[in-house]
Amino acid sequence: MPSKASPRFSYKSDRLKPLRAFCQTVRLGSVSRAADALFVSQPAITLQLQALERDLGVPLLERNGRRLSPTREGEVLYEMALPLVEQIDGLEAAFRERVQGLDAGELKIAANSSTILYLLPKIVEAFRARHPDVRLTLNNVVTSEGTDLLREDAVELVVGTLLDVPADLSYEAAYRFEQRLIAPPGHPLLKKPRLELADLAAHPLILPPKRQITWRLVDLVLQQNRVPYTVALEVSGWDVIKQYVAMGMGVSIVPSICLGEPDRDRLGSRSLAAFFPSRSYGVVVRKGRVLSPQARAFIALIKPDLLAPREYDEAGHSER
Repeated sequence: MPSKASPRFSYKSDRLKPLRAFCQTVRLGSVSRAADALFVSQPAITLQLQALERDLGVPLLERNGRRLSPTREGEVLYEMALPLVEQIDGLEAAFRERVQGLDAGELKIAANSSTILYLLPKIVEAFRARHPDVRLTLNNVVTSEGTDLLREDAVELVVGTLLDVPADLSYEAAYRFEQRLIAPPGHPLLKKPRLELADLAAHPLILPPKRQITWRLVDLVLQQNRVPYTVALEVSGWDVIKQYVAMGMGVSIVPSICLGEPDRDRLGSRSLAAFFPSRSYGVVVRKGRVLSPQARAFIALIKPDLLAPREYDEAGHSER
C-alpha cells in the first residue's frame, strides 16, 4: 500500500513567510492587521495564506463575525508554528543576549503590590546581588493587568496568582500559603473553640476590590457553602486591610505570607485551611516566547527555600 504523500510547499525557499503571515493573522484576527504588522501588502498576506492552505490541503482560517479565527486544523498549526516563528524572529536578540551574558540589559516584571511587598524582596535582593548591571523594573499592577502587559510584550514575566490560566499563557506555582482569618485581639471569632465557616456570616468583611483574586476566592467559597456575608469595606493592599481590621472595622481573610512580627500586637489570626484552598504564587509567561537570560536567571531564584515557612501558635501569632 503506497504511503501518503507529504505536503509539498511552494514556498520551500522561505517557509517562514507564510507561517509568519498565518500566525500574525490568527493573533490579530484580520489580514489587514497582519499586513500592517509585517509591513507588507494585504494581497501578499492573502497569497501566502492561500499557498499554505493549498500545500497542507486543509482550510486553516474561517470567518467568525468580523474576525478571522483558526479552524480546528488551524489551531494545531498555530500551536506548532508560533514557537518556531517567535524563536526565529527573536534569534538575533537572543544571540546577542547570550553573547553579552547578564552583564547588561533590563528585565521588566509585573506584580501586584502585595507580591512586591511580601514575596519579592528577598528574590529581588538575591537577583541584584548576582546581576547588579541589569536594570530591573517592577510594574505594580493587578494580575489581570499584568497578563495584558505580558501579551503586549511590555513585560517579560508576571509574578502572582492565577486561578484560571488562559490558553496562551503558562503558569507555574512556586509557593503556597494558607488562608487565615485576621481580627483584632480578643475578637469573638478568635476565641471560639471550633470555628465554622458559617460563623463569618455575623461579622463584616474587609476585602480587596472585586476585580482581584482574593475577593473572587472568598466569594466562591462562601457562595458554594451558602454562607451569607457582608463586605463592609473594599480596599487595595494587605497593609491597608490589616490597618482597618486592627481598628475594629471588620475581619478579613488573607494569605499567611502577609502576616509577620509587626502584626503580633495589633492582630490575631487563625487558620482557615479547612475551608479555603491555599493561595499559590508563581510565574506567568507567554507560551512560545523565548525568555531572555535575565528572565531565566530571575525565575531560577524563585524557589521555596528563599522563604522560610511560618509556624503559628494557637492564637495565630507567627512563631518564626
